[in-house]
Amino acid sequence: MGTPKFFKIFSPNNHNHPAPQDPMLHNLVNKTYPQQRGSKNPVFRLLRRLISGNKIDGGSRTVEEEKVYSWLYALAQSDKDLVFEYVRSTERGLTFTEAERRLRENGPNIPLQYSFPNWWNLLWNALFHPFNIILIVLSAASFMSSDNLNGFIMLVLVFISVSLRFYQEYSSSNAAMKLSEFVKCPVKVQRCAGRVVQTELLVQVDQRDVVPGDIAIFERGDLFPGDVRLLTSKHLVVSQSSLTGESAITNKTVDVREDQSTPLLDLKNICFMGTSVVSGSGTGLVISTASKTYMSTMFSTIGKQKPPDDFERGILHISYVLISVMLVVVTIIVLADYFTSNDVTESILFGISVASALTPQMLPLIVNTCLSKGALAMARDRCVVKSLTAIRDMGSMDILCIDKTGTLTMDTAIMVNHFDSWGLPTEKILRFAFLNAYFKTEQKYPLDDAILAYVYTNGFRFQPFQWRKLDEIPFDFTRRRVSVILEMKDTDREKNSLILDRLMITKGALEDVINICSYIERVDGVEIIPFSTEDHLRILNMAEELGNDGLRVLGVAMKRLQTQTLPASTEYDSTVEHNMVFLGLISFYDPPKDSAKQALWQLAKKGVKAKVLTGDSLSLAIRICKEVGIRTTHVVTGPDLELLSHTSFHQTVKQATVLARLTPTQKLRVVQSLQTIGDHVVGFLGDGVNDSLALDAANVGISVDSGASIAKDVADIILLEKDLSVLVAGVEHGRLTFGNTMKYIKLSVIANLGSILSLLIATLVLGFEPMTPRQFLTQNFLYNVGQIAIPWDKMEEDYVKTPQRWSLSGLATFILWNGPVCFLCDITTILFLWFYYDVHSSSDTNFFHTAWFIEGLLMQTLIIHMIRTEKIPFVQEVASWAVICSTVVISGIGIAIPYTLVGTVLKFVNLPLSYYGFLIVLFVGYFSVGQMVKRGYIYVYKKWL
Repeated sequence: MGTPKFFKIFSPNNHNHPAPQDPMLHNLVNKTYPQQRGSKNPVFRLLRRLISGNKIDGGSRTVEEEKVYSWLYALAQSDKDLVFEYVRSTERGLTFTEAERRLRENGPNIPLQYSFPNWWNLLWNALFHPFNIILIVLSAASFMSSDNLNGFIMLVLVFISVSLRFYQEYSSSNAAMKLSEFVKCPVKVQRCAGRVVQTELLVQVDQRDVVPGDIAIFERGDLFPGDVRLLTSKHLVVSQSSLTGESAITNKTVDVREDQSTPLLDLKNICFMGTSVVSGSGTGLVISTASKTYMSTMFSTIGKQKPPDDFERGILHISYVLISVMLVVVTIIVLADYFTSNDVTESILFGISVASALTPQMLPLIVNTCLSKGALAMARDRCVVKSLTAIRDMGSMDILCIDKTGTLTMDTAIMVNHFDSWGLPTEKILRFAFLNAYFKTEQKYPLDDAILAYVYTNGFRFQPFQWRKLDEIPFDFTRRRVSVILEMKDTDREKNSLILDRLMITKGALEDVINICSYIERVDGVEIIPFSTEDHLRILNMAEELGNDGLRVLGVAMKRLQTQTLPASTEYDSTVEHNMVFLGLISFYDPPKDSAKQALWQLAKKGVKAKVLTGDSLSLAIRICKEVGIRTTHVVTGPDLELLSHTSFHQTVKQATVLARLTPTQKLRVVQSLQTIGDHVVGFLGDGVNDSLALDAANVGISVDSGASIAKDVADIILLEKDLSVLVAGVEHGRLTFGNTMKYIKLSVIANLGSILSLLIATLVLGFEPMTPRQFLTQNFLYNVGQIAIPWDKMEEDYVKTPQRWSLSGLATFILWNGPVCFLCDITTILFLWFYYDVHSSSDTNFFHTAWFIEGLLMQTLIIHMIRTEKIPFVQEVASWAVICSTVVISGIGIAIPYTLVGTVLKFVNLPLSYYGFLIVLFVGYFSVGQMVKRGYIYVYKKWL
């Protein structure tokens, strides 16, 4: 075949998918996809993406995936001669000049071409957050007002918040770099040289230098350098476990015409980048490289920034609300104070102190301390928490998707049954299977150990010392069986005397063993009869029933080689494996872990449903799920999902508990469907390269220490042991963390808003500042220190029994119900001071400042006990010792300050005992009214925190 004319026509817009001459193929590859309606202005499109959160529901493939699928199917359905034209190559291969030109045009053959953000971009994103901006501005204002301590504290809080977020995002952005493991290997390609007479040459190039149109030569152990259309094959067996997660291998061949109904990864004449050759050899035409490969579209989302979750969006909204309230209230207070004092500087400083008090300054520290405390608790359970926010998300998680292998099961093999060809348990077949496993020396597998363990533990005495091994025909992936040749000696004669029997015993994949058998034993085991079609069907039906129970089946056969004396040194090969006698079959299974059923039951009690997403067969998955207590009334396979419509896909994913034979992209789509359409918080537990997409997309990605490198990099939590019991504790830690965080957010917003509104009214009514800026900042500092104990508080048992979700509307409702109670107490204090002590003029400011300081501090300190529980505080429920001690210490300091040197500096005065009596009555009333409001809120909304 000569060089095609269209070698001169290269489109820069189709680097790896050249425009084909075939109209049908052109439509397949270059078909258009409908665009979303809306403005063509990129600014409006960007705003729409930001508002929508850029969610992907997983119900359909992306445009890039559709193009890759269409291209691969088109090449799989075409003749070999036509494939060369489609990729603009020849049977001799590319010339060196053309290969270099394509390399320059297409770039290096690297699976991903995603440009990850620089560290300074990540740092800027972490810093540019409304809450951080508030603290930075207030810190600057504090330094300007000579309140250096308060300014320094706020800068430290900003530093902690920015550092943690930057570290998490920078670590996750490097995860996709692990894909370079697939490209660091040499590749043999066929190229041609010569101007007049072209000579075919075999050269070795780096995989990065492979281009579309190259002819690759591969053999056992090689990785495919791109998506490849086979040209020749010889007993080619390929492992696609890096893409599917299945341990099973697949045969590839050239002599097949595929159609659109065949699942993509089941195409026999297409091999995919990242998969490897198990046995055999062949040649193939590279049809896609770099970002155009199936593997690249799979991992194209890894390392990209995830949209903010509900909690992060909620914090963002709170920040905006606080900024709005702060601008309004502080402006009014500053103006009111100026009109009464006519001191611009003092009014501005007072406004800054009010703004500082309105900001929940401890929020970053409280949140990160709660998360770190949960991470340390999980570390004691042998977990490594890479992303602190994953602790909080575990508290909200309501669906856990599990990859079956090694997680629900022990990842080992146990022998179950040994049946003859008639379905009866016969010791004879067990004896021959034992001898095969015992004398086999090459490529020992767990199944051999399982046979030996079964024989030894059940008390069988097969006396292998009576046999001597003569030869072995080892296992290979073409024959899929192993044979041993043994001889049995007469024990009444001397060693190496007359040989009574010489046998070949074969064990392997059932179909491959049956194919070399011509005879079968009768049901009584006395006579050998020809192997009939009825026997074949009966054995296959029996194997299918065992397979439906999730068991793996092997066949066993034997053959008498001779009955007279022959040299023991005779060598055998696979040609002797024919006309054998089929004996029966043996079955194995991978048992579930003892802890798995209990752990799943405990997760279900806590409102976390389990779904199994696996690349293994459906029958095997169903058996394991039944044994660990997962319902199997709704099951589905990956190929079935591909046939569903957009709506049916989401409905099926919602109902199904077992999803088998899934590809990595299908696992990703299932997770996205549950997150967006189902509005669930999804955790995913997996350890393979094929799980990395779902791990990266899940709200909580969980891997194991023995997992693939990329799986561990994209995961949020790494288990040092494959034990689901650890996740039960993790869910409890997550809900404890979430609950304590919500305590602080709710009490801070309620206390601060109530305090600021009452402060505004006091400023307008009294005509002087209710507290000086220094007094205000001192009160705020003591209050903040007192809240440090919140992460060490406990939660009620009922709270950790259900998943907890952030609700902005719920927070607003909570504030509207409970905020007026604090505001009422502050107003009561103002009225009491006004009428009882006649404090309403500037001459009584020190008395009012002292009384207002103590009441405000005690209110902000005691409110935690009202908010933290739905029960009656101090009576039905008592806080942890850390919170109790913090309350006592801060309250004691607040009451004692007026009688100290610090009180003198702050211009406090001694208060009469009658005022403290009033405070006792006030707080008893607060807890009484607050408890009534709490019961009404719980009655209406059926929850508290």
